Amino acid sequence: MIRLLLNIYMVIIVVDALLSYFPQARTNQIAKQIKMLADLTQKPIRRFLPPDIPIDPSPLIVIILIQVMIKLW
Repeated sequence: MIRLLLNIYMVIIVVDALLSYFPQARTNQIAKQIKMLADLTQKPIRRFLPPDIPIDPSPLIVIILIQVMIKLW
């Protein structure tokens, strides 16, 4: 059950990363909910990253951490 929830959360993170390439989709209510859910884990990681990097690696870092959690579970 926990693995399923973690996998669903990884999908949410990937969808959020894909939606970032389509700014007009950000006005959609579902896209706002996806962004809110994805930011729960990405915002704390972004605080430790330098602000001047051109690409945000926080989704990748979160997905790697989730994969480690799944492997350890």
